[in-house]
Amino acid sequence: MHRSTPPFRADMVGSLLRTAPLKEAREKREKGELAADGLRAVEDQEIRKIIARQETIGLEAVTDGEFRRAFWHYDFLEHLDGVEGFWMEQGVQFKGVQLKPKGLRVNGRLGFSSHPMIEHFRFVKENTSRVAKMTIPSPSMLHYRAGRQMIDQAVYPEMEPFYADLGAAYNKAVGAFAEAGCRYLQLDDVSFAYLCDPEQRRMLAERGDDPAKQPEIYAGMINRAVRGRPADMRITMHLCRGNFRSTFIASGGYEPVAEILFNGIDVDGYFMEWDTDRAGGFEPLRFLPKGKTVVLGLVTSKTGTLEKKDDIKRRIDEAAKFAPLDQLCLSPQCGFASTEEGNTLAEDEQWRKLEMIVEIAREVWG
Repeated sequence: MHRSTPPFRADMVGSLLRTAPLKEAREKREKGELAADGLRAVEDQEIRKIIARQETIGLEAVTDGEFRRAFWHYDFLEHLDGVEGFWMEQGVQFKGVQLKPKGLRVNGRLGFSSHPMIEHFRFVKENTSRVAKMTIPSPSMLHYRAGRQMIDQAVYPEMEPFYADLGAAYNKAVGAFAEAGCRYLQLDDVSFAYLCDPEQRRMLAERGDDPAKQPEIYAGMINRAVRGRPADMRITMHLCRGNFRSTFIASGGYEPVAEILFNGIDVDGYFMEWDTDRAGGFEPLRFLPKGKTVVLGLVTSKTGTLEKKDDIKRRIDEAAKFAPLDQLCLSPQCGFASTEEGNTLAEDEQWRKLEMIVEIAREVWG
C-alpha cells in the first residue's frame, strides 16, 4: 500500500526546530550586526542540512523547516497586496503564554503580485531529490484572527468582496507556486479546528461573525484558491488547535466541521491532530470520501517523550474502523516550530520522532 503521490505514508507537517547557527544569525540580523545577504547565506546552509537529514531518515517529501520565517502565517500573509504587518500591544493568548504581539491589517484591495516564498520553494526544489513540499497559511487565516476590525471599512464596506478578493489572490498564489514547479502544497489552517471549540465559537459570535456560517465561507475561499490547479498538483490542509512553545488554544472533536471539511473542500488530503484527548475520537473519519487521504497526527510535536510504537499502531487500527487503512497516513500532529521560538523539545528528540514515524509507516503499510 505504498503511495506514489502526496501525502505520503510517513509525512511531516512542515516546520522544524531552528538550529543554533540560524538562531544566532537571526539575532545578529535583528541587532544590525549581520547584513541581509549574510543571514540568507546561513539560512541556505542550514536548510541544505535539514533537507539532507529528512532524506536520510526516509521522508519522501521534504520542507525547508520554515527556517526563513518567524511566524508560520504572518510571514506569508503580510506580502499579499493590501496587507501590512504591525506590532500590537498584546499578542494572541495561548494556554499560559502569549505570542509575540504581531498583527495584520488590510488597508488596500487584496491581490497577489509577487512573493518571496516562491523563491523559498525553488531553493528547496533545487536542493532535493525528493518531493519538495511548500506550506502556506490557509486564506481563512487572514480573517479568523481578528475579523472585521482589522479590515479597512473604506476599502471593504461589505465582507463579500473581501472574501472574493482573498480567494482570487490565493488562486494567483497557488498558480505561481505551480508555475515554479510545486506539486505538493499545504494550506495550514486553525479555523476549522477552532470552530469545534465552544469558547472559540462564542468569541466569533461576540465580535459579530456567525460561527455556523464561517465554515462555508472559508470553504468557498479555499475552493476558489485551488481552482484550476494542475492535475498532478496535490494540495492538503493541516488542521491545528494552536501550537506555540508547546501550548495550545482550542479543544473539541472534529464532528461540527467534518462533513463540510471532507466533502465541501476540494483538497486531496488532511493533516489532522489526534495526539491528545482534546481532539476527540476518530468517528468524524466516517465522512471521508473515496479518493481523499487523512494523515493521522498521532505523534506529538509538543514534548520530547517518544511514543511507543505499539500504542501508535493501536491508534491507527482504531482510526481504520472509520476510514479504510489505505486512505490513512501518519505524521506529527503539528510542526515542531510554528514560530521561530519552537516547541520545548530537543532537536535530537524531534528527529527521533520523525524516524519512528517512517519506521511505523513501513511496518503498517509496507
